[in-house]
Amino acid sequence: MDRHGSPGLGPRNDGGSRVQKPDSNSDKAAKLAALKARVSAAIGTTKAKGGLNVGLHPALEDLGQWKPGGSKANNDSKSSSRHDSGRAPPTKKQALDLSGPSAEEIKSNPYFDASLGAPGAKPRQSRHLVFNQKGKYIQQANALRRQAALEALKKKIAAGTRKVGIDEDKDVEKNFVVDAPPDIEWWDEGLVDGKNYDDIENPKALKIESADTIVTRYIQHPVAIEPPQDKNVPPPKPMYLTSTEQAKLRRQRRMADLKEEQAKIRLGLVPAPPPKVKKGNLMRVLGEEAVKDPTAVEARVNREIADRHAKHVELNEERKLTKEQKHEKLAANQEKDAAKGLHMLVFKINSLANGQHRYKININADQLALTGLVIMHPKQNLVVVEGGEWSIKHYKKLMLNRVNWTENLASREKDAQNEALKQWLKAENEDGELKDLAENQCKLIFEGEIKSRAFRKWGSKVCETDSEAREVLSKSKMENFWNLAKSTH
Repeated sequence: MDRHGSPGLGPRNDGGSRVQKPDSNSDKAAKLAALKARVSAAIGTTKAKGGLNVGLHPALEDLGQWKPGGSKANNDSKSSSRHDSGRAPPTKKQALDLSGPSAEEIKSNPYFDASLGAPGAKPRQSRHLVFNQKGKYIQQANALRRQAALEALKKKIAAGTRKVGIDEDKDVEKNFVVDAPPDIEWWDEGLVDGKNYDDIENPKALKIESADTIVTRYIQHPVAIEPPQDKNVPPPKPMYLTSTEQAKLRRQRRMADLKEEQAKIRLGLVPAPPPKVKKGNLMRVLGEEAVKDPTAVEARVNREIADRHAKHVELNEERKLTKEQKHEKLAANQEKDAAKGLHMLVFKINSLANGQHRYKININADQLALTGLVIMHPKQNLVVVEGGEWSIKHYKKLMLNRVNWTENLASREKDAQNEALKQWLKAENEDGELKDLAENQCKLIFEGEIKSRAFRKWGSKVCETDSEAREVLSKSKMENFWNLAKSTH
């Protein structure tokens, strides 16, 4: 069926009945050209630029050049040429001026800024995009973080070194270096004219017979004092007797007491004691009474035996010392022991993580009336104890023989809940397991006599650093013991 020839319902394609539509492509090209001119005038360049002085996308470079093409444009042009073949061709429109404003117009613009660049200036060549590898800046950031952490660690170590005095601990031998002898001894300063012994062979350089000499004809007799070691001399030991000699002396003493008692009874000074009846001499002492009523006599004898035993027990209880008297007697004996001479012991212990070890150290020192100090340190522990000879001997046995330093027991509830207790003083590690004390040991690093006590009482101190430990010991002038402990392996 021919759509063009039939008078049906289809659209009519004759040139007279068709509505002429405006050329949309020409309007679009005109609008784009005007937009490009405005952009070029604003930026001051003959070529349109994008934001931040960056070149436009390649697809926008030919905004002012309209190129007829496309399926729709070709169809419209073909249909127009087919239906309007009899019409005259349209006249060519004049092209738009895309050159932009002139230099005079730009300079006359009140908003023109010469610092932004002249119209004829060479445009800045944009650099090509260079894509970085994945993770490049992450690696650089990690490197910077590691370097910053390393610098912070160095500063922290330096500050800690200045604080705890590690520089001094690095070379412990420096603490034991003997100083060089002086140029002249202090006892020769008043006899030698000079500051050294260079002119000692010259008699004129000696102050022996001169007016300002310290050697005179007068003799100084110092005040006589008792030698201090005499008070430590033990008393003479008594003569010990054999068991046979002791029994003989006992018989003689009891016989003398018995004779004295019998003399008092004869003189009527004391009443005669009742007969001492026992089951063995019952018949011999009582005689007829025992024959008449043996049951009553036996009961009487049993009562007398019980009375004598009760009296004996009562006398023993009266002679027994009370608790206060025992403490007073023990304190008096300990004072006598200390008066004979004071002794000092210094122990080094690797670890005091076991709470029972700390308890035994403190309670035995208190019971033996010892004075001193316990320094608890993460690396080593120092025990300084002083007292009488008897007390020191028992404490030495405790530390070296009785205590098992390799044993470790779980902490008590009191220590486990104590947040102030340091982690290195607890029996468990951070994972809750018992620490291994197989290498723990106690060593005696010093033993000797001293003139007087350096401590007034027994105490303990927790020191985190070596400087704190030395500061505590320096109050008693015993900081050298800490260096001695560090050099002892």
